[in-house]
Amino acid sequence: MKHIKLIMEYDGTNYQGWQTQRSGLTLHDFVCKAIAGITGENIKLTGASRTDAGVHALGQVAVFGTNTKLSSDTIKRALNARLPRDIRILEAEESGADFHPRYQAVKKSYFYLIEKTQKQSVFFHRYAWGIPVTLDLSGMSSAAALLEGKHNFAAFRGAGCGAKTTVRTIHSVTLAGYDSIDFMTARIRGDFIKIRIEANAFLRHMVRNIVGTLTEVGKGKIRPEQVEDILASCDRNMAGPTAPAKGLFLEKIFYEDAC
Repeated sequence: MKHIKLIMEYDGTNYQGWQTQRSGLTLHDFVCKAIAGITGENIKLTGASRTDAGVHALGQVAVFGTNTKLSSDTIKRALNARLPRDIRILEAEESGADFHPRYQAVKKSYFYLIEKTQKQSVFFHRYAWGIPVTLDLSGMSSAAALLEGKHNFAAFRGAGCGAKTTVRTIHSVTLAGYDSIDFMTARIRGDFIKIRIEANAFLRHMVRNIVGTLTEVGKGKIRPEQVEDILASCDRNMAGPTAPAKGLFLEKIFYEDAC
């Protein structure tokens, strides 16, 4: 048996997340069905990150074992011919039998897009959280800096999280403002904020809960220094709301040999 490592991108709008469900409407289910149609096998597909319903990915990593004699490149082309247009295999290659995309990941990066506007561009309503008020980017950045390092992030854990520990290490949180975003060779004007978070691992809804808290700081409802108290409380009720899934992108999974 050989093992095939996939790197894929997807628009998560139409799916109930990565992890398989009875509905069959998850990214995992669609990819497994496509693989089965090519190899004739019921395979086990393991992903690096269990993205939630509506969350997008630019670099999801997954692996499966197969007895097929087809080459990795042939599998890639066959999968892209079978998968819906909002799921795309970027790379396919053979990996070692001991490779585990989740357990061997040393860090992951996500970013979140906010559009500050009362009339959101039609081209971004699927991919950015429209907030119709002014946000204090400086205050948000000050609050974000307090999240860096090794902390107990229980206050930012979503309901139903099954993690054995809520301690995580955030390597960096960066916020940047943009007055335009290039799209389809055109430049769309607006008022955007990109929040990028890189950490060794994440809890369920952790990024979205952090983003929701930072937006409350931006609105002046939470003082930047209060983030320290929120962390220390380990109380989800102390933090801000959960940001919508549509603005969240899994950017990249990092491994020891490619950091």
